[in-house]
Amino acid sequence: MKLYVKFDFTTICRKVLEEQLQHFNHKFRIPAFGEVEFLEPLQPQEMEELTAALQGYGIEVIENQKTALVQKIKDTITEMVFGEEAPTVKASVYLAEKLNHSYGYLSNVFSEVTYTSIENYIIIQKIELAKQLIVNAKMSLTEIAFQLNYSSVAHLSTQFKNTTGITPSQFQRIIAKRRDLSNQK
Repeated sequence: MKLYVKFDFTTICRKVLEEQLQHFNHKFRIPAFGEVEFLEPLQPQEMEELTAALQGYGIEVIENQKTALVQKIKDTITEMVFGEEAPTVKASVYLAEKLNHSYGYLSNVFSEVTYTSIENYIIIQKIELAKQLIVNAKMSLTEIAFQLNYSSVAHLSTQFKNTTGITPSQFQRIIAKRRDLSNQK
């Protein structure tokens, strides 16, 4: 028997952070995703223990301001792409408004730290969502292209192939074969 689940990464991360932070008996608050504000100072030893505890969950403590901003950009893009409601404005406007910086500045910092563009990162996230929709939602490519704001299935297919090396149709066939094989067992 298989159980299919859907995750809300924001909720999961927030819950893990709260649980781990409560072990240190320091007052804290989580003002925004990816940020923790301690209301009293942590000792260096406590910071090391917290960092180690969070690493066990794949959560990394960031000390550099540019790296922290890049993480906020990535989180905002993930929220934008995977969120329930797609934004009605261009990605550049959405990011600038959400992060209170000009898009030019965000783009420069992102490229400097990651060696890729915000546009590339958005495409990668959209293709990841397209793969999830193909696997879990059993939607047609037309429906997926529409949901992800592509102008056409051809546009989605081109970006999908450029990102994954295969077309969405080939991906669908691979998933169908895997399902058939697992159902035969």
